[in-house]
Amino acid sequence: MNAHSDAVAAVAPDDGIAPGELLMDVRNVSLRFGGVKAITDISFDVRKGEIRAIIGPNGAGKTSMLNVINGFYTPQEGTITFRGKQRRAMKPHHAVRQGIARTFQNVALFKGMSTLDNIMAGRSVLMKRNLFWQMLWHGPALQEEIAHRRVVEEIIDFLEIQHIRRTPVGKLPYGLQKRVELGRALAMEPSLLLLDEPMAGMNLEEKEDMSRFIIEVNRQRGTTIALIEHDMGVVMDLSDRVVVLDYGKKIADGPPEAVKSNQQVIDAYLGVAH
Repeated sequence: MNAHSDAVAAVAPDDGIAPGELLMDVRNVSLRFGGVKAITDISFDVRKGEIRAIIGPNGAGKTSMLNVINGFYTPQEGTITFRGKQRRAMKPHHAVRQGIARTFQNVALFKGMSTLDNIMAGRSVLMKRNLFWQMLWHGPALQEEIAHRRVVEEIIDFLEIQHIRRTPVGKLPYGLQKRVELGRALAMEPSLLLLDEPMAGMNLEEKEDMSRFIIEVNRQRGTTIALIEHDMGVVMDLSDRVVVLDYGKKIADGPPEAVKSNQQVIDAYLGVAH
């Protein structure tokens, strides 16, 4: 057995769910902070292999919904069924172990660490050797480190960031930091990848690059994606289905073209009085 035999390619794992079948089902989820209703009775599903967009005006409850899915928030009502297991409360690290990875609206990287080390941090949840072996960095722990490093290098090549692999991410422009954060999420080998405004603050060229990588992650790596994005052009181009929130409630759900022509959606984005 060679040193790399335990490595797993950074693609969506085989979870026994066929493409097009139900991967996640959100049912009647409500979330309140004191007297403020962030989400009210929202239901939608995500099917394996699709790109599912969650859109809506500012304050619609989109990020709160992602925070519920990956365990940052616990809803007062409703359930989430992921890969056949139903739950309401869950911690973020449990979500990661179940196959849910996340990027954030505001980049959440270790600014003093290199691109390579930031993406390597995403592999920590998959490492099997205990802290004792990792401290020794010898024998089985060394073999495991080499195996995971190979996967990380493949992700770096995939995202075309070889030239910044040793650069501290705090010195990188914003668009490249977002790409590194995507790489760290991919290193976790998620069944479901949550992207919170992956193109916020980017110029046109950076948006085109990120769109291309999202499509390739979905099609080549088989990763199911749920994303929040304000650029409607990007949403229409990338998404298989779109769910629209407004004031914490669902107002539309369906294929991009149907949602785009929905009068409630048009009113919400144009700021028509409720």
